[in-house]
Amino acid sequence: MQHNQEHTHDAHVDLDNPADIELSKPSKSRFLFLLFFFGIFIFSWAGCYNLYEHKFKNTKDEAAKAPENTLYDPKYK
Repeated sequence: MQHNQEHTHDAHVDLDNPADIELSKPSKSRFLFLLFFFGIFIFSWAGCYNLYEHKFKNTKDEAAKAPENTLYDPKYK
């Protein structure tokens, strides 16, 4: 009786889990590709969003003035 119970217990240990990615190279490769792709996508999106949120905001109503001696028609003193 004891030997039969041990054999039944060992049979459950030997079963392969079909959801285990280590058992199938295409499944593992697909998982790692998607993990890499979405990781890069999220990283890029977060960077763009951060740049958008911290963009330069001009507080003056008028544009920056260039010195008169650097204009197209320079005015010298």
